[in-house]
Amino acid sequence: MRTFTRALTISGSLAAALAVAGLAATPAAAATTLSSGHVDVLDSEWDGTDLHLHVHDEETDTEYEPADAILSVPAAAKVTNPGYGFLGSGSQIWLLPDTETEADTAGVLFAGVSTEHLTSGTFSNDTVTYRLVSATRNGATTEDFSVYNDASGSPTRYFDSGSSTIRSRSFTVGAHNHPSWAFEEAGEYKLTFTVSGTVNGSSVTSEQETFTFTVSN
Repeated sequence: MRTFTRALTISGSLAAALAVAGLAATPAAAATTLSSGHVDVLDSEWDGTDLHLHVHDEETDTEYEPADAILSVPAAAKVTNPGYGFLGSGSQIWLLPDTETEADTAGVLFAGVSTEHLTSGTFSNDTVTYRLVSATRNGATTEDFSVYNDASGSPTRYFDSGSSTIRSRSFTVGAHNHPSWAFEEAGEYKLTFTVSGTVNGSSVTSEQETFTFTVSN
């Protein structure tokens, strides 16, 4: 049974009202940092009306709202740049690898893309599409993030913040994917995604959700 967590935030106007009433406002809960183990970063769900994005920690079977999780990429994630042109000219990159053994050995996240919680027959062609809407590093637009699969010996990019066209990828419902997640520089990345599909002939798209990755030297 999955556990759902959500930080409680009280708006300024409500906080003021509570203060007038003599009640103490409850502070927002701190975000949870996830730094190792099997975590599906992009995990979608359908509630019968809307699509939603979550972070699913497979280790504890806990789901987080994207704003309530920080995904840590430590210095241990540094590897030699494999030389793919889209990964820049630096000699090293920070990589969350596509195999669990590699991730466990390095002590880093085994980061996935999941549609496991979507039911076959709901969406047209049994597919949904994840889209990278925007990417920033330390508050500025960045070209330093990409997600790709090179299991075949040559890379297939799923998302690339340095490209205006490689921003979306369709996945079959009920699937579970583990591509490589690459960061070319240290810093705090804010990655905004949506998930969309077609239900009974009508297009549905989730709210934009922003995922935070902290990449350390």
